[in-house]
Amino acid sequence: MNRRAYVFVVLLGLVSLFGDMTYEAARSVHGPFLALLGAGSAVVGAVAGLGELVGYGLRIVSGLISDRTRRYWTMTIVGYAVNLLAVPALALAGSWELAAALIMTERLGKAIRTPARDAMLSHAAYSVGRGWAFALHEAMDQVGAMLGPLIVMAVLAANGGYDSAFAALAAPAVLALSVLVLARLTCPRPMDLEAEPDAVSRAQTGFRPGFWLYLAAACLVAAAYADFPLIAFHFKVSGMFEDRWIPLLYAWAMGVDALAALILGRLFDKKGLVALMLGIAPAALFAPLAFSTRPVLAAAGLGLWGLGMGAQESILRAGLARLVPVARRATGYGLFNAGFGLAWFAGSVAMGLLYEYSMTGLIVFCLAGQVLSLPLLYALRDVFRPGYEPVP
Repeated sequence: MNRRAYVFVVLLGLVSLFGDMTYEAARSVHGPFLALLGAGSAVVGAVAGLGELVGYGLRIVSGLISDRTRRYWTMTIVGYAVNLLAVPALALAGSWELAAALIMTERLGKAIRTPARDAMLSHAAYSVGRGWAFALHEAMDQVGAMLGPLIVMAVLAANGGYDSAFAALAAPAVLALSVLVLARLTCPRPMDLEAEPDAVSRAQTGFRPGFWLYLAAACLVAAAYADFPLIAFHFKVSGMFEDRWIPLLYAWAMGVDALAALILGRLFDKKGLVALMLGIAPAALFAPLAFSTRPVLAAAGLGLWGLGMGAQESILRAGLARLVPVARRATGYGLFNAGFGLAWFAGSVAMGLLYEYSMTGLIVFCLAGQVLSLPLLYALRDVFRPGYEPVP
């Protein structure tokens, strides 16, 4: 294993740890916060979905810019700055419209930096092991996503308001940006961490056919995966949980996410795409549990929701590197995430409306998308068998 590559993976993991402490902490209370400001379920679903549309949809643009300019670090640093600094600004939001605009701004920052960062991470993952590198990064990411909501819960439990909770998140935002600068100084050219492709590989510039089937499967998953703000909204309006306990429930889901990412990442390097299917199949059951009216079932549903998120955030990203040539890595991640985000947005809007008119319809919608993705992934099993590297 390349020690320098491993250090780089860990540094980016620390950036994500502190970053998620910031924006995932805020995300854990977006639903109740918007409800407090007067938003209804349709607005919450639309804001969550539009946020993901911005966060994913614009990645195709930032990915293209990253590959064409080769300014991966510039895109990453600028994106993280926008992404993280928008969160403490929520302390100043006095209306749901302004809060929604800041949520969009935070997602915009993520759209700017993610393709470039994932492209750099994929270079380090070449020698570390794609599944393990992305799983380790996701696990550290989710440790932050678990700790951040606890900060918010502590502030709310101490009778602080949402403004105080958002202001407290400025501290991890500064830490994330500081470690990012350290990573830049430590490894200014991450592409050097990946083996030099041969002449045939250098000539490959197109995506493999499996890319589009892979994207189709991912879009089915995304469209039918309820965003946490809608689930948190359900917890609040149903009276199952007080506001201060909702961040703790999110932290529980993020803990499951982190553990699932590590286990499934190792399994991906050994068994291939079966690891992703093992994450998606049981997670399909999250909806009937999370949208129930019984606290114990809801908590169990969030655990399954976290399992699915762990599979999506680690293995989906790791597998993509096998389908895209090195020279178009950021473009590939950007295009993939754009499609994923469009599907997430459409699904979130649909689920927000279904929540108002038919809870049964919402649950069936969630189940159907997850289940329909499985045969598409199964069709790609040979492309993702261990040791198979179609596009170095």
